[in-house]
Amino acid sequence: MPEDSDYKPDRLTPFQIFGEVLQGIAIAFGLALLWVMELVRDGTFRLLDALNRKPRERRASAFPPGRPRRHGVKQADTGN
Repeated sequence: MPEDSDYKPDRLTPFQIFGEVLQGIAIAFGLALLWVMELVRDGTFRLLDALNRKPRERRASAFPPGRPRRHGVKQADTGN
């Protein structure tokens, strides 16, 4: 920006200043909340490690072992 420019920023009204301060507080609160959630997550996994437990005992399967059940054939309702 050249040195000889006559740029003057607009003055903020008290309401705009209050809004900016509130926005800053909200951002700080959100970051603090994320930090606390990360602490809880970290503590949970450290506790699981200390107990020498896996988060899931065995792999979940949509198709359990064994022979599948036979389902009877149903006739469609024609609505008569």
